[in-house]
Amino acid sequence: MKFKNLPKNITDTTANKIAEVVSVFENGKKSGGYDEYVAYKDKLYKGSYYRQITYGRFQTTEFGNLKKLIEMYISAKGIYADFFKKYVESIGNISNDIPQSLYLDVTFVGKLKDAGKNDPIMQKVQEDFFDLFYFQPALHWFIANGFTKELSLLVIFDSYVHSGGIKESLRNQFSEYPPIMGGNEQKWITQYVAVRHAWLSNYETKEVRASAYRTQVFKNLIFDNNWDLQKPFVAQGVKF
Repeated sequence: MKFKNLPKNITDTTANKIAEVVSVFENGKKSGGYDEYVAYKDKLYKGSYYRQITYGRFQTTEFGNLKKLIEMYISAKGIYADFFKKYVESIGNISNDIPQSLYLDVTFVGKLKDAGKNDPIMQKVQEDFFDLFYFQPALHWFIANGFTKELSLLVIFDSYVHSGGIKESLRNQFSEYPPIMGGNEQKWITQYVAVRHAWLSNYETKEVRASAYRTQVFKNLIFDNNWDLQKPFVAQGVKF
């Protein structure tokens, strides 16, 4: 991936390593996985869980940003753009207070997979999309709050991809201030990772509980004092 607005101490090589780790979390691969598809019952809406499509290298969700991804693909005139045009208004639709997932539409799902696997335009759009909607917001939060460490950026970026951001409900569970407010960066990240790990490990759905492997990787990196991500490490069986 090509990254914009990196601070001087974060190299393109390290930024790509961070993206590769999160990619491994999402689809098991350092690169590629643009056609990856699952349909977990993990959309919480008014107290109930519904199945939804998650798609692509970083697994955007149907009731999250999938519509924006498809709109970008159509604008880029991808091979399957005309096909997806008729689906745009149906993606992420909620009708009669029930999320209307397209996961049972085998034609739509098939074209998602085909586009990710066969169309370089979809692959490029996914890279641009995840930089725009996930990496740049995570990077802005990282810089604005005074963080500098490579591991800190990985932890924050993963939170944006997997949890939509840094949740206030988790921040309220530990005492350390962020660096911009005079806190210690390593203590903040350590405490945040511990709280997020407990939250994921005890979540009410098994799909989310299973994702605590992400924070376990971070706990291992912290234990190894690998704040610059230069020591070798393993994430989901993949060596870095």
